Amino acid sequence: MATIVKKIKLQIPGGKATPAPPVGTALGPAGVNIGQFVTQFNDATKDKMGTIIPVELSVFDDRTFTFIMKNPPASRLILKALGIEKGSLKPKKDRKAGTLTKAMIDAIVAEKMPDLRANSPEAAANLIKGTAQSMGVDVE
Repeated sequence: MATIVKKIKLQIPGGKATPAPPVGTALGPAGVNIGQFVTQFNDATKDKMGTIIPVELSVFDDRTFTFIMKNPPASRLILKALGIEKGSLKPKKDRKAGTLTKAMIDAIVAEKMPDLRANSPEAAANLIKGTAQSMGVDVE
């Protein structure tokens, strides 16, 4: 049985992984077949084109690998829900990036819940609200 020799965490746009940095520079030293990873990742994420997907890659001593895809970061989900490119440049002073409604927060919690360290949907909603406020987004 192969043993895990390295764990690598990456955030890659869905369906757009290439052997160029940051993928190549992270996987090359670990001895992973970069082309094989790129092909498998792009095939698995072609329905999430362009969305940032966190990946946890486990590399084994025989140079094989497995990877687990997580949900996009909460900040990306908030931006997507509001339909904006980025949050406020001065979140403490200008809260003008947008307003997140309870329905939007509930939708983000439903998608992100498996990856959050929260015991209840209410606790998860508070985490999402905190992230939104740090981005300069108002919360209803």
